[in-house]
Amino acid sequence: MAETVLTNTGLDRFLELVGGAPEHHDPAFARAAEAVLGLLALRGADRGTGLPEPTPELTRQLLVEDLPSFVYVPPGELALYPAVLGALAARFDGDRAERVAGVVADAGTDFERAMHDPGNLTWHRWYASLLHTCGADLTDPEDVRRRLAALDGAPLPDGVRRADLMGRTALADVLLTEALTRAYVRDAEAPPPVGPLLTDHAVATGIGRVATALQDRWTAAGLAEQLAGPYAHYAPGPDAFPHLVLADALLDEHLDHHGDPAAPVPPPPAIGPGSAEEDADALLAAVEELAEEEFEPYGGEAPHLLYVVYQRGCSAESVARKAAEYEDWTVDPALEDLPVPVPDDAPEAYAVPPVPELVRLLGTPELNEADRARLEGPARDLAAVLDRLAATGLVFRTGDAFGLTPRGAGAVRYLLGVRGVAAPDAAEAAAWPAPVLVAAAGSWPAPVAARVLADWLHARVDTAHAWSRLLDALGTVHAGTSEAAATRGLFTVLDTTTAPPGALRAALRDPVLGAYALRALEDRGEEADPVQVPTSARALHVLDALPAKKGPLESRRAAFDETAAAWPGGSAALVRAMAGADRHEAERVLGPLGIALP
Repeated sequence: MAETVLTNTGLDRFLELVGGAPEHHDPAFARAAEAVLGLLALRGADRGTGLPEPTPELTRQLLVEDLPSFVYVPPGELALYPAVLGALAARFDGDRAERVAGVVADAGTDFERAMHDPGNLTWHRWYASLLHTCGADLTDPEDVRRRLAALDGAPLPDGVRRADLMGRTALADVLLTEALTRAYVRDAEAPPPVGPLLTDHAVATGIGRVATALQDRWTAAGLAEQLAGPYAHYAPGPDAFPHLVLADALLDEHLDHHGDPAAPVPPPPAIGPGSAEEDADALLAAVEELAEEEFEPYGGEAPHLLYVVYQRGCSAESVARKAAEYEDWTVDPALEDLPVPVPDDAPEAYAVPPVPELVRLLGTPELNEADRARLEGPARDLAAVLDRLAATGLVFRTGDAFGLTPRGAGAVRYLLGVRGVAAPDAAEAAAWPAPVLVAAAGSWPAPVAARVLADWLHARVDTAHAWSRLLDALGTVHAGTSEAAATRGLFTVLDTTTAPPGALRAALRDPVLGAYALRALEDRGEEADPVQVPTSARALHVLDALPAKKGPLESRRAAFDETAAAWPGGSAALVRAMAGADRHEAERVLGPLGIALP
């Protein structure tokens, strides 16, 4: 059907025009030409001359979007598609061939990357590649059926989830159906002189059937019918992934927290064995049950609770502290990310911690027994929600501490990943280049950042070279932005007692971290030359040590004045040095004190 569905694409004429070269007699060239001409025509290329006329815009779309979405190309045949475009463009007058050739050259790397990107695979493209590897004749539907029957289960590409393939397949189906519909409407409104691309009869059979026929033509004959019928379990659709509803909720949480799915969440320390899909379904069932009225007022907060614990690097959180936040109690921001000890054992019934522990958790010294009693009801309600989640075996609550089990960490990581959130595991984060790790760690809780940075160094045997790369990244990543202070502040979470002294001495001359390195060496009792530390680094060290938010303005201004009195040149020179080194942080810290920057 696919060979006759797209009519008047000019395929026969094109093959006749280019038939002189031996390579153009190869059936693979004809398959490439059929796909290229068909997709150009579908996308609205002018067919007034009998051939679809490639424009630079359509050429790029074909190479980096359409071919990677719809067409399986066997190894060794990738170059045929740009070759078809070049030969086609040469059939037109003017500078068309040169312009298209320029786009083909510019997009060549992107085309190859997109065709090999596992993220662009659909079920049809993936199974066509498997069948080709097995030696199947992709033009023979009976051979395709036999080879599918011989597959031992439904293997997946490395690093690709079933939900990824399902989602990409669903998107490709929508895109192809939309392109076919637009092509039919376009030809109906302005009939081209060479004739319509789609006949009324073809459309009457259903756009979906036309799309299926094209999928078969561009991947493997009869494959779509097999994957929709006897081998549907090889290519599950959206109904097989109910947990994607929870994945959407977690994506919303991530966007509220970071604003960008590409901003990485920290890796959990461990991920337990198990089926991430099945565990995600179990979490969804619990989340849906918690949405019932009996679990108010916190039942609807289940996705938030799952996300915030994962965002903490899967370190335990306090039920009481979280309930206090929900009740709008004051919680010291400096304590929000501190890990909560998990007792070895605790009574099953929840009880709010004693007042001294509440004071430690919330950072509010004036709390008393009346406050503790007032928090009892909300905390018990929250504990009931957590206990329902814990019934899945993916969440735990022991006393006041709650968090994700290793299997739960794997399930949440999977749910974040299927919605495009960067969610590395520990090994992936340890393999990142230093600037990538530092850029991510600046937004993580300090205890988590400390763990992951230490793991990164340990993976490189804590060599001086590794330390130097990391220290360099701390001083250069986000330089000149409002995030620079948080980035260099990561120095304070490093265990510099294990750093090779040579790496720290080399950092003395760093214009950002020099004073940090000097202090680390002095704390270790090692010799260091303070003269090597640049003025900018000394000014940043002073700036970062000033109280930026806590305490009354008078005491904060007094802290600045005391420091400025010891600075060469006084306060004016210190402010100039701070502003020159990090204007964003200088404005944030000094502005409330009434100190204007030069």
